Amino acid sequence: MTATPVTLIGLGPMGHAMATALLDKGHQVTLWNRTASRADDLVARGAVLATTPEEAVAANELVILSLTDYDAMYSVLEPAVAALPGRVIVNLSSDTPKKAREAASWAAGHGATHLTGGVLAPPSGIGTPDASTFYSGPREAYDQHRTTLEVLTGETDYRGEDPGLAALMYQLNMVIFWTSVSSYWYAVALAKANGLSAADILPYASQNMTGMPEFLSFYSSRIDAGNHEGDVDRLAMGLASMEHVVATHTDSGVDAALPSAVADLFRRGMAAGHAKDSFSSIVELLRDR
Repeated sequence: MTATPVTLIGLGPMGHAMATALLDKGHQVTLWNRTASRADDLVARGAVLATTPEEAVAANELVILSLTDYDAMYSVLEPAVAALPGRVIVNLSSDTPKKAREAASWAAGHGATHLTGGVLAPPSGIGTPDASTFYSGPREAYDQHRTTLEVLTGETDYRGEDPGLAALMYQLNMVIFWTSVSSYWYAVALAKANGLSAADILPYASQNMTGMPEFLSFYSSRIDAGNHEGDVDRLAMGLASMEHVVATHTDSGVDAALPSAVADLFRRGMAAGHAKDSFSSIVELLRDR
Protein backbone atom coordinates (compact mmCIF):
# COMPACT_ATOMS: atom_id res chain seq x y z
CA MET A 1 0.00 0.00 0.00
CA THR A 2 1.31 3.45 -0.93
CA ALA A 3 2.25 5.60 2.04
CA THR A 4 -0.02 8.63 2.51
CA PRO A 5 1.60 11.94 1.50
CA VAL A 6 1.84 14.28 4.47
CA THR A 7 2.37 17.98 5.11
CA LEU A 8 4.20 18.80 8.33
CA ILE A 9 4.35 22.35 9.65
CA GLY A 10 6.82 23.21 12.41
CA LEU A 11 10.38 21.94 12.59
CA GLY A 12 11.40 22.31 16.19
CA PRO A 13 13.01 19.20 17.69
CA MET A 14 9.66 17.38 17.82
CA GLY A 15 8.56 18.32 14.30
CA HIS A 16 11.97 17.45 12.88
CA ALA A 17 11.81 14.02 14.53
CA MET A 18 8.32 13.47 13.08
CA ALA A 19 9.43 14.43 9.58
CA THR A 20 12.38 12.05 9.89
CA ALA A 21 10.13 9.18 11.00
CA LEU A 22 7.73 9.78 8.09
CA LEU A 23 10.56 9.84 5.57
CA ASP A 24 11.98 6.66 7.07
CA LYS A 25 8.67 4.93 6.32
CA GLY A 26 8.51 6.13 2.73
CA HIS A 27 6.02 8.97 3.04
CA GLN A 28 6.18 11.89 0.65
CA VAL A 29 6.58 14.84 3.02
CA THR A 30 5.97 18.52 2.36
CA LEU A 31 7.39 20.88 4.96
CA TRP A 32 7.04 24.46 6.07
CA ASN A 33 8.92 26.23 8.85
CA ARG A 34 9.56 29.89 9.59
CA THR A 35 13.29 29.18 9.59
CA ALA A 36 13.61 27.36 6.30
CA SER A 37 17.17 26.17 6.92
CA ARG A 38 15.94 23.72 9.55
CA ALA A 39 14.59 21.63 6.69
CA ASP A 40 17.90 21.35 4.81
CA ASP A 41 18.78 17.80 5.89
CA LEU A 42 15.18 16.65 5.33
CA VAL A 43 15.08 18.15 1.85
CA ALA A 44 18.33 16.33 1.12
CA ARG A 45 16.44 13.12 1.92
CA GLY A 46 13.59 13.93 -0.47
CA ALA A 47 11.21 16.16 1.47
CA VAL A 48 9.69 19.13 -0.33
CA LEU A 49 10.00 22.56 1.29
CA ALA A 50 7.00 24.81 0.63
CA THR A 51 7.62 28.54 0.39
CA THR A 52 4.39 29.52 2.20
CA PRO A 53 1.98 27.89 4.66
CA GLU A 54 -0.75 28.02 2.01
CA GLU A 55 1.42 26.10 -0.43
CA ALA A 56 2.20 23.52 2.28
CA VAL A 57 -1.46 23.05 3.24
CA ALA A 58 -2.57 22.81 -0.37
CA ALA A 59 -0.06 20.06 -1.10
CA ASN A 60 -1.76 17.26 0.89
CA GLU A 61 -5.02 16.28 2.56
CA LEU A 62 -3.24 15.32 5.79
CA VAL A 63 -1.58 18.26 7.54
CA ILE A 64 0.29 17.72 10.82
CA LEU A 65 1.10 20.68 13.05
CA SER A 66 3.97 20.63 15.55
CA LEU A 67 3.93 24.15 16.96
CA THR A 68 4.39 25.78 20.35
CA ASP A 69 0.68 26.38 20.96
CA TYR A 70 -2.61 27.11 19.24
CA ASP A 71 -1.88 30.80 18.91
CA ALA A 72 0.99 29.76 16.66
CA MET A 73 -1.48 27.64 14.68
CA TYR A 74 -3.65 30.65 13.93
CA SER A 75 -0.61 32.73 13.03
CA VAL A 76 0.43 30.12 10.48
CA LEU A 77 -2.94 28.99 9.13
CA GLU A 78 -4.99 32.18 9.00
CA PRO A 79 -3.08 33.39 5.91
CA ALA A 80 -3.70 29.93 4.40
CA VAL A 81 -7.47 29.59 4.92
CA ALA A 82 -8.10 29.36 1.18
CA ALA A 83 -6.32 25.99 1.18
CA LEU A 84 -8.08 24.53 4.24
CA PRO A 85 -11.28 23.03 2.72
CA GLY A 86 -11.05 19.24 2.66
CA ARG A 87 -7.92 19.09 4.81
CA VAL A 88 -7.47 17.00 7.96
CA ILE A 89 -5.49 19.06 10.45
CA VAL A 90 -3.76 16.89 13.07
CA ASN A 91 -2.77 19.42 15.70
CA LEU A 92 0.00 18.04 17.90
CA SER A 93 0.70 21.43 19.48
CA SER A 94 0.24 21.75 23.24
CA ASP A 95 -2.60 23.84 24.63
CA THR A 96 -5.74 23.73 26.75
CA PRO A 97 -8.90 21.66 26.15
CA LYS A 98 -10.85 24.91 25.70
CA LYS A 99 -8.50 26.12 22.97
CA ALA A 100 -8.62 22.72 21.27
CA ARG A 101 -12.41 22.91 21.05
CA GLU A 102 -12.23 26.46 19.74
CA ALA A 103 -9.66 25.42 17.13
CA ALA A 104 -11.86 22.53 15.98
CA SER A 105 -14.77 24.94 15.46
CA TRP A 106 -12.50 27.38 13.64
CA ALA A 107 -11.19 24.65 11.33
CA ALA A 108 -14.70 23.38 10.60
CA GLY A 109 -15.75 26.90 9.74
CA HIS A 110 -13.10 26.87 7.04
CA GLY A 111 -14.05 23.45 5.69
CA ALA A 112 -11.31 21.46 7.46
CA THR A 113 -11.39 18.64 10.00
CA HIS A 114 -9.40 19.06 13.23
CA LEU A 115 -7.91 16.17 15.21
CA THR A 116 -6.37 17.08 18.54
CA GLY A 117 -3.26 15.20 19.58
CA GLY A 118 -1.14 15.01 22.72
CA VAL A 119 2.22 13.28 22.31
CA LEU A 120 3.57 11.43 25.34
CA ALA A 121 7.14 11.14 24.12
CA PRO A 122 10.23 13.32 23.74
CA PRO A 123 11.68 13.81 20.26
CA SER A 124 13.95 10.81 20.82
CA GLY A 125 10.88 8.62 21.25
CA ILE A 126 9.22 9.59 17.97
CA GLY A 127 9.05 6.66 15.57
CA THR A 128 9.33 4.05 18.32
CA PRO A 129 6.70 1.35 18.96
CA ASP A 130 6.19 2.06 22.67
CA ALA A 131 5.64 5.81 22.42
CA SER A 132 2.01 6.95 22.62
CA THR A 133 -0.22 9.84 21.55
CA PHE A 134 -3.72 10.78 22.67
CA TYR A 135 -6.15 11.73 19.89
CA SER A 136 -9.69 13.08 19.92
CA GLY A 137 -12.03 14.51 17.33
CA PRO A 138 -13.98 12.98 14.43
CA ARG A 139 -13.58 9.19 14.54
CA GLU A 140 -13.71 8.88 10.77
CA ALA A 141 -10.66 11.11 10.33
CA TYR A 142 -8.76 9.25 13.04
CA ASP A 143 -9.55 5.86 11.49
CA GLN A 144 -8.62 7.09 8.02
CA HIS A 145 -5.17 8.26 9.07
CA ARG A 146 -4.41 5.97 11.97
CA THR A 147 -1.75 3.99 10.08
CA THR A 148 0.16 7.19 9.30
CA LEU A 149 -0.20 8.48 12.86
CA GLU A 150 1.25 5.20 14.15
CA VAL A 151 4.44 6.05 12.28
CA LEU A 152 4.91 8.94 14.70
CA THR A 153 4.19 6.90 17.82
CA GLY A 154 3.54 3.18 17.72
CA GLU A 155 0.59 3.52 20.09
CA THR A 156 -2.38 5.83 19.49
CA ASP A 157 -5.04 6.29 22.16
CA TYR A 158 -8.31 7.60 20.73
CA ARG A 159 -10.34 9.30 23.47
CA GLY A 160 -13.55 10.20 21.64
CA GLU A 161 -15.22 12.82 19.50
CA ASP A 162 -14.75 15.76 21.87
CA PRO A 163 -11.68 17.61 20.53
CA GLY A 164 -10.82 18.76 24.05
CA LEU A 165 -10.33 15.28 25.51
CA ALA A 166 -6.91 14.57 24.01
CA ALA A 167 -5.69 17.96 25.25
CA LEU A 168 -7.10 17.22 28.71
CA MET A 169 -5.40 13.82 28.90
CA TYR A 170 -2.15 15.37 27.75
CA GLN A 171 -2.29 18.13 30.38
CA LEU A 172 -3.10 15.56 33.10
CA ASN A 173 0.12 13.80 32.21
CA MET A 174 2.09 17.03 32.00
CA VAL A 175 1.14 18.18 35.51
CA ILE A 176 2.49 14.87 36.82
CA PHE A 177 5.60 14.93 34.65
CA TRP A 178 6.75 18.52 35.17
CA THR A 179 6.13 18.63 38.90
CA SER A 180 7.69 15.19 39.44
CA VAL A 181 10.83 16.02 37.50
CA SER A 182 11.02 19.44 39.20
CA SER A 183 10.92 17.71 42.58
CA TYR A 184 13.93 15.70 41.45
CA TRP A 185 15.80 18.90 40.53
CA TYR A 186 15.11 20.13 44.07
CA ALA A 187 16.44 16.89 45.51
CA VAL A 188 19.58 17.13 43.35
CA ALA A 189 20.17 20.74 44.41
CA LEU A 190 19.78 19.74 48.07
CA ALA A 191 22.13 16.79 47.59
CA LYS A 192 24.82 18.91 45.90
CA ALA A 193 24.57 21.53 48.63
CA ASN A 194 25.49 18.77 51.06
CA GLY A 195 28.35 17.26 49.10
CA LEU A 196 26.44 14.55 47.22
CA SER A 197 26.12 14.22 43.45
CA ALA A 198 23.13 13.49 41.24
CA ALA A 199 24.67 10.07 40.63
CA ASP A 200 24.86 9.43 44.37
CA ILE A 201 21.11 9.82 44.86
CA LEU A 202 19.98 8.37 41.51
CA PRO A 203 19.33 4.82 42.79
CA TYR A 204 17.16 6.13 45.61
CA ALA A 205 15.31 8.63 43.43
CA SER A 206 14.63 5.88 40.88
CA GLN A 207 13.39 3.55 43.60
CA ASN A 208 11.08 6.30 44.83
CA MET A 209 9.60 6.78 41.35
CA THR A 210 9.36 3.04 40.70
CA GLY A 211 7.22 2.61 43.78
CA MET A 212 4.72 5.24 42.71
CA PRO A 213 2.35 3.03 40.63
CA GLU A 214 1.43 0.87 43.64
CA PHE A 215 1.08 3.98 45.78
CA LEU A 216 -1.17 5.73 43.25
CA SER A 217 -3.29 2.61 42.72
CA PHE A 218 -3.97 2.35 46.45
CA TYR A 219 -5.13 5.95 46.74
CA SER A 220 -6.98 6.07 43.41
CA SER A 221 -9.67 3.59 44.43
CA ARG A 222 -10.09 5.24 47.82
CA ILE A 223 -10.41 8.72 46.28
CA ASP A 224 -13.06 7.55 43.82
CA ALA A 225 -14.96 6.04 46.74
CA GLY A 226 -14.71 9.33 48.66
CA ASN A 227 -12.66 7.62 51.36
CA HIS A 228 -10.06 9.90 52.93
CA GLU A 229 -9.89 8.03 56.23
CA GLY A 230 -6.72 8.73 58.18
CA ASP A 231 -6.01 5.05 58.85
CA VAL A 232 -2.80 4.91 56.79
CA ASP A 233 -1.60 8.49 56.89
CA ARG A 234 -2.78 11.82 58.25
CA LEU A 235 -2.47 15.27 56.79
CA ALA A 236 -1.04 16.60 60.07
CA MET A 237 1.81 14.11 59.74
CA GLY A 238 2.32 15.12 56.13
CA LEU A 239 2.57 18.80 57.07
CA ALA A 240 5.16 18.05 59.76
CA SER A 241 7.18 16.09 57.20
CA MET A 242 7.00 18.88 54.62
CA GLU A 243 8.06 21.46 57.19
CA HIS A 244 11.14 19.34 57.82
CA VAL A 245 11.82 19.23 54.09
CA VAL A 246 11.51 23.03 53.84
CA ALA A 247 13.78 23.54 56.86
CA THR A 248 16.42 21.21 55.41
CA HIS A 249 16.44 23.17 52.14
CA THR A 250 16.64 26.48 53.99
CA ASP A 251 19.41 25.28 56.31
CA SER A 252 21.35 24.11 53.25
CA GLY A 253 20.98 27.44 51.43
CA VAL A 254 18.83 25.87 48.72
CA ASP A 255 15.72 27.42 47.18
CA ALA A 256 12.63 25.98 48.89
CA ALA A 257 9.84 27.35 46.68
CA LEU A 258 8.40 23.99 45.57
CA PRO A 259 8.38 22.23 48.96
CA SER A 260 7.11 25.46 50.54
CA ALA A 261 4.20 25.47 48.10
CA VAL A 262 3.34 21.89 49.10
CA ALA A 263 3.58 22.77 52.79
CA ASP A 264 1.25 25.74 52.23
CA LEU A 265 -1.23 23.46 50.48
CA PHE A 266 -1.15 21.09 53.43
CA ARG A 267 -1.76 24.01 55.79
CA ARG A 268 -4.85 24.94 53.77
CA GLY A 269 -6.06 21.39 54.20
CA MET A 270 -5.48 21.60 57.94
CA ALA A 271 -7.39 24.88 58.10
CA ALA A 272 -10.27 23.23 56.25
CA GLY A 273 -10.54 20.60 58.98
CA HIS A 274 -8.65 17.70 57.40
CA ALA A 275 -5.86 17.35 59.99
CA LYS A 276 -6.90 13.80 60.94
CA ASP A 277 -7.79 12.77 57.37
CA SER A 278 -5.49 11.24 54.81
CA PHE A 279 -3.51 13.73 52.79
CA SER A 280 -5.55 12.48 49.81
CA SER A 281 -8.21 14.86 51.16
CA ILE A 282 -6.24 17.60 49.42
CA VAL A 283 -7.99 16.45 46.22
CA GLU A 284 -11.32 17.66 47.61
CA LEU A 285 -9.75 20.95 48.71
CA LEU A 286 -8.48 21.55 45.17
CA ARG A 287 -11.83 20.63 43.59
CA ASP A 288 -13.75 22.90 45.96
CA ARG A 289 -11.74 25.88 44.80
